[in-house]
Amino acid sequence: MIGLHANDMKKTADREIRVMGIINLTDDSYFAASRHSSLKQVLGSVERMVMDGAAIIDIGACSTRPGSQPVGADTEWSRLSAVLADIRREFPTVQISIDTYHASVVTRAYGLIGGFIANDISAGEDDPEMLSTVGRLGLTYIAMHKRGNPATMQSLCQYDDVVSDVCRYFDDFALRASAAGVRNWILDPGFGFAKDIAQNYRLLEGLDRLCTPEHPILVGISRKSMIYKLLGITPEEALPHTCALHMAALERGADILRVHDVKEAVQTVRIFRQLYRIA
Repeated sequence: MIGLHANDMKKTADREIRVMGIINLTDDSYFAASRHSSLKQVLGSVERMVMDGAAIIDIGACSTRPGSQPVGADTEWSRLSAVLADIRREFPTVQISIDTYHASVVTRAYGLIGGFIANDISAGEDDPEMLSTVGRLGLTYIAMHKRGNPATMQSLCQYDDVVSDVCRYFDDFALRASAAGVRNWILDPGFGFAKDIAQNYRLLEGLDRLCTPEHPILVGISRKSMIYKLLGITPEEALPHTCALHMAALERGADILRVHDVKEAVQTVRIFRQLYRIA
C-alpha cells in the first residue's frame, strides 16, 4: 500500500492510537533490557514509560518466545503479585495489561487490583477457562493468533495464505468470544508466532485486511526476529528498524503498538499524525 486513500484516512483519524510499554518479570526474554528482577527496577521503568507517553503497561511473568519454557501459573503469580499492587498504587491512571494464558492468574489479579486488560497469546486455547473467566469479570481481552506452543510453533508455519488464514481464525474467535460473554476484545495477529520471516512481512503488508471498527489491532513487532534475523543483527541493534515497521503498521491501521521503547514509538506516532495531518 502506497500511502492512504481518503476513506482510510478518515478511519485512521477516528481511531485512537496507543502505545503499550513492555515489562518482563523474567530472566529469559529475547531482549535483555526488558528483563526486570526487582520492584524498584519495575517501578522505575514504569515511571519512565508513563512519562514518555505509554497509555498501557503490559506486564508478563513468563517468556513465550519460540523455544522458551513455561513456568506455570503459580510461578507467574508469585512474580506478578510482588509488583501489581505497587504499580496500581503509584500509577493509578495508567492501564495495566497482564500477559498470561492462565485463567487462574487472571482471577487472582482481578482480586488484587480490580480491572485490567488480559493479554492472552493463545486466544483462550491454552486454558479452557480463560474466555469464560474474562467474560464473567467483564475485562478487556487481547486475543493473539498462534499455533502450537513455544517448543513447536516454528514448525507450524504452513498456510494457504497467512493473511486469509489469520482473518478466518479471528472470524471463528469472534464466535467463541461472544458465546463466552467477552464483549471488548483486541486483535493481535501474532507476529513471530508460528510464522516465518516472509510470512511476518506478508502479514504486516496485509494488516489492513484485519481491521474492523469493533476490534482494535495490536501490533507487537518490537525488536523481533523478523527484523534481527533478516538483517543479521542483534535485538539490541534493531530499534531503528522497529520504528520503520511501526510506521508501516500505523499506515495499515494499527491501533496499539506493543513496544520496548516507548519514547521512540510515541515519536513515531507523532510523525505519522503530522505526515497524514491527523489531529
